[in-house]
Amino acid sequence: MRLALLIHTALSIFSLHLNAAEKLKILIVDGQNNHKWDITTPVLVNALESSDAFVVSVSTSPAKGSPAEAWKDWHPDFSAYAAVMSNYNGEPWPEAVRASFDAYMKSGGGFVSVHAANNSFPQWKEYNQMIGVGGWGGRNEASGPWLYVKEGKLFRDTSAGSGGAHGPQHEFVVEINDAEHPITRGLPNRWLHAKDELYSRLRGPAENVKILASAMSDLTSVYEPNMMVLEYGKGRVFHTTLGHADYSMLDRGFYETLQRGTEWAATGDTALTGALPADFPSADKVSVISLLGHPKQTPPAPKK
Repeated sequence: MRLALLIHTALSIFSLHLNAAEKLKILIVDGQNNHKWDITTPVLVNALESSDAFVVSVSTSPAKGSPAEAWKDWHPDFSAYAAVMSNYNGEPWPEAVRASFDAYMKSGGGFVSVHAANNSFPQWKEYNQMIGVGGWGGRNEASGPWLYVKEGKLFRDTSAGSGGAHGPQHEFVVEINDAEHPITRGLPNRWLHAKDELYSRLRGPAENVKILASAMSDLTSVYEPNMMVLEYGKGRVFHTTLGHADYSMLDRGFYETLQRGTEWAATGDTALTGALPADFPSADKVSVISLLGHPKQTPPAPKK
């Protein structure tokens, strides 16, 4: 009896180690952002790890205004991870870190850009090629075309104008533009997303980019991209403009597409995360996730 118990325990421990080894290692980079990264990073960790497909580490950069010595000690080992997720929007990374990340992506790494991460690094050419389009930071027509969808067609508008805009936060309907991609396959064609910023007028190189989903902008009256995929060297990029705050991220549609997008960036498929959850939002009903004990942000009241 004792021997059987020992064998059972050993097999259980082996199984746990095996399952952990099979999970995809993901690195989230944060530390600076014009959004509350200290509140949203835990949501991103939960969004990934609740799928049981990932094990997540976090690398927090030095705070804004830190001395150069602090930056010398910050050098994430990107190569140790199947994909890197950015919840960062702040000061430029040191040259060595930028070169390391660029090499990681060109050699086949995965990258996930979340919301304000596309505001980052307006002067870093390779980063802007990775994300396709971004906003703010002085971006304008010199940065590249404004990318949008109108009447089902993709437009690259090269006329003069600043890059990056949004109206008041509100719920909006996300519409699928590519239903065959692994990230969007099987999702409803239209689903209502929780209160969020709807990014508009994003500009950039817009190369090797495929728009997976978009939403009608309250500012531009055209469909602005919410989710995009790109290739960079041998690497894969999933770019989502959704996720301004925790109440925006705590949306089953955000969780599901983030899980799928991260797995796709890491592996090129969604074998672990592709099952559609029963509580996925519908075209007229938001589906919100509750995290017990999470210090929530308060959504702004509607303007009268």
